[in-house]
Amino acid sequence: MRVLAICPHFVPDTAPTGTVMTRLADELRELGVDMEVVTSLPWYQDHRVEPGWGGRLVRREHQPGRNITRLHPFPTDKSNILARAAAFGAFTAEAMAWSVATGRRPDVVFAMSPPLTLGTAGWLAARRWRAPLVFNIQDVFPDVAVATRAITNERVINAARALERFTYRRSAAVTVLSEDLAANVRGKLGRSVTDAGTGPTVRVIPNFVDVAAMRPSSRANSYRDDFDLGDRTVVMYAGNVGWSQPLDLVIDAAERRRDRDDVVFVVNGGGAALADLRARAGRLDNVRFVDFQPAERLPDVLAAADVHLVLLRRGLARASVPSKLYSILAAGRPVLAAVDPGTEVERTIADAGAGRAVAPDDGAAFERALDELVDDADRRETMGAAGRRFVEQWHSPGAVAHEYFDLFTELLAARR
Repeated sequence: MRVLAICPHFVPDTAPTGTVMTRLADELRELGVDMEVVTSLPWYQDHRVEPGWGGRLVRREHQPGRNITRLHPFPTDKSNILARAAAFGAFTAEAMAWSVATGRRPDVVFAMSPPLTLGTAGWLAARRWRAPLVFNIQDVFPDVAVATRAITNERVINAARALERFTYRRSAAVTVLSEDLAANVRGKLGRSVTDAGTGPTVRVIPNFVDVAAMRPSSRANSYRDDFDLGDRTVVMYAGNVGWSQPLDLVIDAAERRRDRDDVVFVVNGGGAALADLRARAGRLDNVRFVDFQPAERLPDVLAAADVHLVLLRRGLARASVPSKLYSILAAGRPVLAAVDPGTEVERTIADAGAGRAVAPDDGAAFERALDELVDDADRRETMGAAGRRFVEQWHSPGAVAHEYFDLFTELLAARR
Protein backbone atom coordinates (compact mmCIF):
# COMPACT_ATOMS: atom_id res chain seq x y z
CA MET A 1 0.00 0.00 0.00
CA ARG A 2 1.24 3.47 -0.89
CA VAL A 3 0.15 6.53 1.09
CA LEU A 4 0.77 10.15 0.13
CA ALA A 5 0.82 12.19 3.37
CA ILE A 6 0.53 15.99 3.24
CA CYS A 7 1.32 17.50 6.64
CA PRO A 8 2.55 20.83 8.02
CA HIS A 9 5.38 19.42 10.16
CA PHE A 10 7.66 16.40 10.34
CA VAL A 11 10.62 15.57 12.60
CA PRO A 12 13.08 17.22 13.18
CA ASP A 13 10.50 20.01 13.35
CA THR A 14 9.42 20.36 16.98
CA ALA A 15 5.67 20.92 16.50
CA PRO A 16 3.53 18.34 18.35
CA THR A 17 1.75 17.40 15.11
CA GLY A 18 5.15 16.74 13.55
CA THR A 19 5.97 14.27 16.32
CA VAL A 20 2.59 12.58 15.83
CA MET A 21 2.94 12.36 12.05
CA THR A 22 6.52 11.07 12.16
CA ARG A 23 5.78 8.28 14.63
CA LEU A 24 2.61 7.35 12.71
CA ALA A 25 4.67 7.12 9.51
CA ASP A 26 7.24 4.94 11.30
CA GLU A 27 4.54 2.57 12.57
CA LEU A 28 2.78 2.40 9.20
CA ARG A 29 6.10 1.57 7.56
CA GLU A 30 6.34 -1.41 9.93
CA LEU A 31 2.95 -2.53 8.55
CA GLY A 32 4.32 -2.49 5.03
CA VAL A 33 3.04 0.96 3.97
CA ASP A 34 5.21 2.84 1.51
CA MET A 35 5.04 6.55 2.44
CA GLU A 36 5.46 9.68 0.31
CA VAL A 37 5.55 12.64 2.73
CA VAL A 38 5.09 16.25 1.62
CA THR A 39 5.82 18.63 4.48
CA SER A 40 7.66 21.83 5.44
CA LEU A 41 11.24 22.64 6.27
CA PRO A 42 11.71 22.73 10.07
CA TRP A 43 10.56 26.13 11.35
CA TYR A 44 8.11 25.77 14.25
CA GLN A 45 10.20 26.56 17.31
CA ASP A 46 11.40 30.08 16.39
CA HIS A 47 9.03 30.73 13.46
CA ARG A 48 11.92 30.82 11.03
CA VAL A 49 13.60 28.12 9.00
CA GLU A 50 16.08 26.42 11.30
CA PRO A 51 19.84 26.80 10.73
CA GLY A 52 21.19 24.32 8.24
CA TRP A 53 17.88 24.02 6.40
CA GLY A 54 17.81 27.34 4.55
CA GLY A 55 19.00 28.21 1.10
CA ARG A 56 16.52 26.07 -0.85
CA LEU A 57 12.80 26.14 -1.49
CA VAL A 58 12.67 22.34 -1.71
CA ARG A 59 14.68 19.54 -0.12
CA ARG A 60 14.24 15.85 -0.91
CA GLU A 61 15.14 12.93 1.35
CA HIS A 62 15.06 9.24 0.54
CA GLN A 63 14.72 6.81 3.44
CA PRO A 64 13.90 3.09 3.52
CA GLY A 65 10.17 2.80 2.90
CA ARG A 66 9.53 6.51 2.41
CA ASN A 67 10.44 9.66 0.52
CA ILE A 68 10.18 13.10 2.13
CA THR A 69 9.74 16.36 0.25
CA ARG A 70 10.29 19.43 2.43
CA LEU A 71 8.98 22.76 1.16
CA HIS A 72 9.64 26.32 2.30
CA PRO A 73 6.91 27.33 4.80
CA PHE A 74 7.33 31.13 4.43
CA PRO A 75 7.29 31.54 8.25
CA THR A 76 5.86 34.70 9.77
CA ASP A 77 5.05 36.21 13.16
CA LYS A 78 2.01 34.35 14.54
CA SER A 79 0.41 37.63 15.60
CA ASN A 80 0.24 38.87 12.00
CA ILE A 81 -2.91 37.13 10.76
CA LEU A 82 -2.75 38.41 7.19
CA ALA A 83 0.88 37.37 6.82
CA ARG A 84 0.13 33.94 8.28
CA ALA A 85 -2.78 33.47 5.86
CA ALA A 86 -0.52 34.38 2.94
CA ALA A 87 2.14 31.96 4.20
CA PHE A 88 -0.39 29.14 4.56
CA GLY A 89 -1.62 29.86 1.05
CA ALA A 90 1.88 29.83 -0.43
CA PHE A 91 2.84 26.62 1.38
CA THR A 92 -0.43 24.99 0.30
CA ALA A 93 0.23 25.93 -3.32
CA GLU A 94 3.68 24.31 -3.10
CA ALA A 95 2.25 21.20 -1.45
CA MET A 96 -0.47 21.00 -4.07
CA ALA A 97 2.02 21.21 -6.93
CA TRP A 98 4.28 18.50 -5.50
CA SER A 99 1.40 16.22 -4.52
CA VAL A 100 -0.13 16.13 -7.98
CA ALA A 101 3.27 15.75 -9.66
CA THR A 102 4.71 13.00 -7.46
CA GLY A 103 6.13 10.23 -9.58
CA ARG A 104 4.38 7.33 -7.84
CA ARG A 105 0.65 6.75 -7.79
CA PRO A 106 -0.64 6.55 -4.19
CA ASP A 107 -3.43 4.24 -3.07
CA VAL A 108 -4.55 6.72 -0.38
CA VAL A 109 -4.02 10.45 0.17
CA PHE A 110 -3.76 11.58 3.81
CA ALA A 111 -3.93 15.33 4.59
CA MET A 112 -3.60 16.94 8.02
CA SER A 113 -5.26 20.12 9.32
CA PRO A 114 -4.45 22.75 10.49
CA PRO A 115 -3.87 24.52 8.27
CA LEU A 116 -7.30 23.95 6.77
CA THR A 117 -6.00 24.78 3.31
CA LEU A 118 -4.00 21.54 3.16
CA GLY A 119 -7.34 19.80 2.70
CA THR A 120 -7.56 21.45 -0.71
CA ALA A 121 -4.13 20.15 -1.63
CA GLY A 122 -5.24 16.69 -0.48
CA TRP A 123 -8.46 16.85 -2.48
CA LEU A 124 -6.70 17.83 -5.71
CA ALA A 125 -4.08 15.10 -5.21
CA ALA A 126 -6.85 12.57 -4.55
CA ARG A 127 -8.61 13.62 -7.77
CA ARG A 128 -5.36 13.51 -9.73
CA TRP A 129 -4.55 9.98 -8.58
CA ARG A 130 -8.14 8.74 -8.25
CA ALA A 131 -7.44 7.80 -4.65
CA PRO A 132 -9.56 8.23 -1.49
CA LEU A 133 -8.79 11.25 0.69
CA VAL A 134 -8.46 10.85 4.45
CA PHE A 135 -8.65 14.29 6.07
CA ASN A 136 -7.14 14.32 9.57
CA ILE A 137 -8.38 17.07 11.92
CA GLN A 138 -6.09 17.95 14.82
CA ASP A 139 -7.96 21.20 15.62
CA VAL A 140 -11.25 22.25 14.03
CA PHE A 141 -10.77 25.36 11.94
CA PRO A 142 -12.00 28.03 11.61
CA ASP A 143 -13.72 27.41 14.99
CA VAL A 144 -10.52 27.90 17.00
CA ALA A 145 -9.60 31.10 15.16
CA VAL A 146 -13.14 32.49 15.56
CA ALA A 147 -13.36 31.63 19.26
CA THR A 148 -10.05 33.39 19.99
CA ARG A 149 -11.04 36.33 17.75
CA ALA A 150 -7.98 35.78 15.59
CA ILE A 151 -10.49 36.08 12.73
CA THR A 152 -13.36 38.57 13.08
CA ASN A 153 -14.19 39.51 9.48
CA GLU A 154 -17.51 37.85 8.62
CA ARG A 155 -16.60 37.37 4.96
CA VAL A 156 -13.37 35.63 5.89
CA ILE A 157 -15.17 33.45 8.45
CA ASN A 158 -17.86 32.48 5.95
CA ALA A 159 -15.26 31.69 3.30
CA ALA A 160 -13.31 29.51 5.76
CA ARG A 161 -16.48 27.66 6.81
CA ALA A 162 -17.36 27.08 3.16
CA LEU A 163 -13.87 25.67 2.51
CA GLU A 164 -14.21 23.47 5.60
CA ARG A 165 -17.53 21.96 4.44
CA PHE A 166 -16.23 21.61 0.87
CA THR A 167 -13.24 19.57 2.05
CA TYR A 168 -15.23 17.39 4.45
CA ARG A 169 -17.77 16.48 1.76
CA ARG A 170 -15.09 15.53 -0.74
CA SER A 171 -13.18 13.34 1.68
CA ALA A 172 -13.69 9.60 1.85
CA ALA A 173 -13.05 9.79 5.60
CA VAL A 174 -12.51 12.50 8.20
CA THR A 175 -10.54 11.44 11.27
CA VAL A 176 -10.78 13.36 14.55
CA LEU A 177 -9.31 13.05 18.05
CA SER A 178 -12.48 12.84 20.16
CA GLU A 179 -16.23 12.37 20.10
CA ASP A 180 -16.62 16.13 20.68
CA LEU A 181 -14.75 16.85 17.46
CA ALA A 182 -16.70 14.11 15.65
CA ALA A 183 -20.00 15.74 16.67
CA ASN A 184 -18.65 19.09 15.48
CA VAL A 185 -17.77 17.69 12.03
CA ARG A 186 -21.05 15.78 11.66
CA GLY A 187 -22.96 18.94 12.54
CA LYS A 188 -21.26 20.79 9.72
CA LEU A 189 -21.97 18.03 7.24
CA GLY A 190 -25.68 18.32 8.07
CA ARG A 191 -28.28 15.64 8.77
CA SER A 192 -29.25 15.36 5.11
CA VAL A 193 -25.72 14.15 4.35
CA THR A 194 -25.06 12.00 7.44
CA ASP A 195 -28.51 10.36 7.51
CA ALA A 196 -28.33 9.52 3.81
CA GLY A 197 -24.87 8.00 4.22
CA THR A 198 -23.58 10.01 1.26
CA GLY A 199 -20.93 11.89 3.20
CA PRO A 200 -17.52 10.80 4.48
CA THR A 201 -16.89 8.30 7.23
CA VAL A 202 -16.21 10.28 10.42
CA ARG A 203 -13.86 8.19 12.53
CA VAL A 204 -12.47 8.91 16.02
CA ILE A 205 -8.78 7.92 16.17
CA PRO A 206 -7.05 9.62 19.12
CA ASN A 207 -3.44 10.63 19.06
CA PHE A 208 -1.26 8.02 20.71
CA VAL A 209 0.85 8.24 23.83
CA ASP A 210 4.11 6.33 24.08
CA VAL A 211 4.09 5.10 27.68
CA ALA A 212 7.39 3.28 27.15
CA ALA A 213 9.20 6.51 26.28
CA MET A 214 7.28 8.74 28.72
CA ARG A 215 7.53 7.34 32.25
CA PRO A 216 7.27 8.77 35.79
CA SER A 217 10.63 9.94 37.11
CA SER A 218 12.09 12.00 39.92
CA ARG A 219 11.02 15.63 40.26
CA ALA A 220 14.58 16.49 41.34
CA ASN A 221 16.22 16.69 37.94
CA SER A 222 18.45 18.89 35.78
CA TYR A 223 15.51 21.01 34.61
CA ARG A 224 14.90 22.19 38.18
CA ASP A 225 18.61 22.88 38.58
CA ASP A 226 18.88 24.81 35.32
CA PHE A 227 16.02 27.17 36.16
CA ASP A 228 16.60 27.55 39.90
CA LEU A 229 13.36 25.89 40.98
CA GLY A 230 14.86 24.13 43.99
CA ASP A 231 12.48 22.00 46.04
CA ARG A 232 9.53 24.35 45.67
CA THR A 233 6.11 23.19 44.52
CA VAL A 234 6.10 23.82 40.77
CA VAL A 235 2.86 24.70 38.97
CA MET A 236 3.60 24.48 35.24
CA TYR A 237 1.96 25.42 31.98
CA ALA A 238 3.97 23.79 29.17
CA GLY A 239 3.02 24.36 25.55
CA ASN A 240 1.92 26.99 23.11
CA VAL A 241 1.44 30.45 24.64
CA GLY A 242 -1.35 31.71 22.41
CA TRP A 243 -4.76 33.31 22.46
CA SER A 244 -6.46 29.92 22.85
CA GLN A 245 -5.25 29.58 26.44
CA PRO A 246 -6.59 31.66 29.39
CA LEU A 247 -3.11 32.18 30.80
CA ASP A 248 -4.29 35.16 32.81
CA LEU A 249 -5.37 32.50 35.32
CA VAL A 250 -1.69 31.68 35.89
CA ILE A 251 -0.63 35.27 36.48
CA ASP A 252 -3.62 35.95 38.77
CA ALA A 253 -2.77 32.83 40.80
CA ALA A 254 0.88 33.87 41.07
CA GLU A 255 -0.12 37.39 42.14
CA ARG A 256 -2.26 36.04 44.97
CA ARG A 257 0.57 33.78 46.14
CA ARG A 258 3.45 36.19 45.79
CA ASP A 259 4.18 35.94 49.51
CA ARG A 260 4.57 32.16 49.42
CA ASP A 261 8.18 31.23 48.86
CA ASP A 262 7.36 27.52 48.59
CA VAL A 263 5.41 27.78 45.30
CA VAL A 264 6.66 28.83 41.85
CA PHE A 265 4.76 29.11 38.55
CA VAL A 266 6.52 28.10 35.32
CA VAL A 267 5.42 28.95 31.78
CA ASN A 268 7.45 26.70 29.48
CA GLY A 269 6.93 27.54 25.82
CA GLY A 270 6.36 30.37 23.42
CA GLY A 271 3.80 31.86 21.09
CA ALA A 272 1.91 34.94 20.01
CA ALA A 273 0.70 35.86 23.52
CA LEU A 274 4.07 35.47 25.28
CA ALA A 275 5.09 39.15 25.18
CA ASP A 276 1.76 40.27 26.67
CA LEU A 277 1.97 37.56 29.33
CA ARG A 278 5.49 38.62 30.31
CA ALA A 279 4.33 42.22 30.60
CA ARG A 280 1.38 41.16 32.74
CA ALA A 281 3.66 39.17 35.04
CA GLY A 282 5.78 42.29 35.54
CA ARG A 283 8.17 41.87 38.43
CA LEU A 284 6.53 38.82 40.00
CA ASP A 285 9.48 36.79 41.23
CA ASN A 286 7.41 33.60 41.61
CA VAL A 287 6.89 33.30 37.84
CA ARG A 288 9.51 31.75 35.53
CA PHE A 289 9.37 31.95 31.75
CA VAL A 290 11.28 29.15 30.00
CA ASP A 291 11.72 28.72 26.25
CA PHE A 292 10.62 25.57 24.44
CA GLN A 293 12.96 22.73 25.35
CA PRO A 294 14.34 20.13 22.93
CA ALA A 295 12.00 17.19 22.36
CA GLU A 296 14.38 14.76 24.06
CA ARG A 297 14.09 16.81 27.25
CA LEU A 298 10.30 16.51 27.50
CA PRO A 299 10.38 13.76 30.18
CA ASP A 300 12.44 16.04 32.46
CA VAL A 301 10.15 19.01 31.78
CA LEU A 302 7.06 17.03 32.73
CA ALA A 303 8.69 15.37 35.74
CA ALA A 304 9.91 18.68 37.18
CA ALA A 305 6.35 19.92 37.80
CA ASP A 306 4.16 19.01 40.74
CA VAL A 307 0.96 20.25 39.06
CA HIS A 308 0.42 20.65 35.31
CA LEU A 309 -2.09 23.07 33.79
CA VAL A 310 -4.20 22.38 30.70
CA LEU A 311 -6.01 25.55 29.63
CA LEU A 312 -8.50 26.27 26.83
CA ARG A 313 -10.72 29.32 26.47
CA ARG A 314 -14.48 28.84 26.56
CA GLY A 315 -15.86 27.25 23.41
CA LEU A 316 -12.56 25.67 22.30
CA ALA A 317 -12.73 22.23 23.93
CA ARG A 318 -15.19 21.06 21.25
CA ALA A 319 -12.77 22.11 18.53
CA SER A 320 -9.43 21.16 20.06
CA VAL A 321 -7.97 18.39 22.24
CA PRO A 322 -4.57 19.18 23.81
CA SER A 323 -2.57 16.02 23.18
CA LYS A 324 -0.12 17.01 25.92
CA LEU A 325 -2.75 15.87 28.45
CA TYR A 326 -1.85 12.25 27.77
CA SER A 327 1.89 12.88 28.06
CA ILE A 328 1.30 14.52 31.44
CA LEU A 329 -0.68 11.50 32.61
CA ALA A 330 2.05 9.18 31.32
CA ALA A 331 4.59 11.15 33.36
CA GLY A 332 2.53 10.46 36.49
CA ARG A 333 1.68 14.06 37.30
CA PRO A 334 -1.74 15.49 38.30
CA VAL A 335 -3.60 17.93 36.07
CA LEU A 336 -5.59 21.07 36.78
CA ALA A 337 -7.63 21.91 33.67
CA ALA A 338 -9.68 24.98 32.81
CA VAL A 339 -11.91 23.73 29.98
CA ASP A 340 -15.54 23.62 28.87
CA PRO A 341 -17.60 21.29 31.10
CA GLY A 342 -18.64 17.97 29.62
CA THR A 343 -15.86 17.79 27.04
CA GLU A 344 -13.07 15.30 26.36
CA VAL A 345 -10.44 16.76 28.70
CA GLU A 346 -12.83 16.97 31.65
CA ARG A 347 -14.13 13.44 31.03
CA THR A 348 -10.62 12.01 30.75
CA ILE A 349 -9.44 13.63 33.99
CA ALA A 350 -12.56 12.44 35.82
CA ASP A 351 -12.35 8.89 34.44
CA ALA A 352 -8.67 8.69 35.33
CA GLY A 353 -9.02 10.32 38.76
CA ALA A 354 -5.95 12.31 37.72
CA GLY A 355 -6.77 15.85 38.81
CA ARG A 356 -9.40 18.56 38.72
CA ALA A 357 -11.25 20.38 35.94
CA VAL A 358 -13.06 23.73 36.21
CA ALA A 359 -14.78 26.04 33.75
CA PRO A 360 -12.31 28.26 31.86
CA ASP A 361 -13.82 31.53 33.09
CA ASP A 362 -14.33 30.54 36.74
CA GLY A 363 -11.31 32.06 38.44
CA ALA A 364 -12.60 31.33 41.95
CA ALA A 365 -13.03 27.60 41.20
CA PHE A 366 -9.56 27.54 39.61
CA GLU A 367 -8.03 29.08 42.75
CA ARG A 368 -9.78 26.60 45.06
CA ALA A 369 -8.73 23.61 42.98
CA LEU A 370 -5.16 24.92 42.80
CA ASP A 371 -4.99 25.27 46.58
CA GLU A 372 -6.23 21.69 47.01
CA LEU A 373 -3.43 20.37 44.83
CA VAL A 374 -0.63 22.67 45.96
CA ASP A 375 -1.23 22.00 49.65
CA ASP A 376 -1.65 18.21 49.51
CA ALA A 377 1.41 16.32 48.27
CA ASP A 378 -0.13 12.93 49.08
CA ARG A 379 -3.19 13.73 46.96
CA ARG A 380 -0.97 14.81 44.09
CA GLU A 381 0.92 11.53 44.25
CA THR A 382 -2.30 9.51 44.29
CA MET A 383 -3.72 11.41 41.31
CA GLY A 384 -0.47 11.10 39.36
CA ALA A 385 -0.36 7.35 39.87
CA ALA A 386 -4.01 7.03 38.85
CA GLY A 387 -3.34 8.99 35.66
CA ARG A 388 -0.43 6.73 34.80
CA ARG A 389 -2.55 3.60 35.26
CA PHE A 390 -5.28 5.10 33.08
CA VAL A 391 -3.00 6.12 30.23
CA GLU A 392 -1.29 2.72 30.15
CA GLN A 393 -4.60 1.46 28.71
CA TRP A 394 -4.63 4.25 26.11
CA HIS A 395 -3.84 3.90 22.42
CA SER A 396 -0.22 3.00 21.73
CA PRO A 397 1.57 4.26 18.58
CA GLY A 398 1.23 0.79 17.07
CA ALA A 399 -2.49 0.57 17.87
CA VAL A 400 -3.18 3.97 16.28
CA ALA A 401 -1.25 2.96 13.16
CA HIS A 402 -3.31 -0.24 12.94
CA GLU A 403 -6.53 1.84 13.13
CA TYR A 404 -5.36 3.98 10.22
CA PHE A 405 -4.19 0.93 8.26
CA ASP A 406 -7.59 -0.71 8.77
CA LEU A 407 -9.34 2.50 7.64
CA PHE A 408 -7.17 2.73 4.51
CA THR A 409 -7.86 -0.94 3.73
CA GLU A 410 -11.59 -0.42 4.26
CA LEU A 411 -11.67 2.58 1.88
CA LEU A 412 -9.73 0.71 -0.81
CA ALA A 413 -12.03 -2.31 -0.53
CA ALA A 414 -15.08 -0.03 -0.88
CA ARG A 415 -13.60 1.45 -4.06
CA ARG A 416 -12.96 -1.97 -5.58
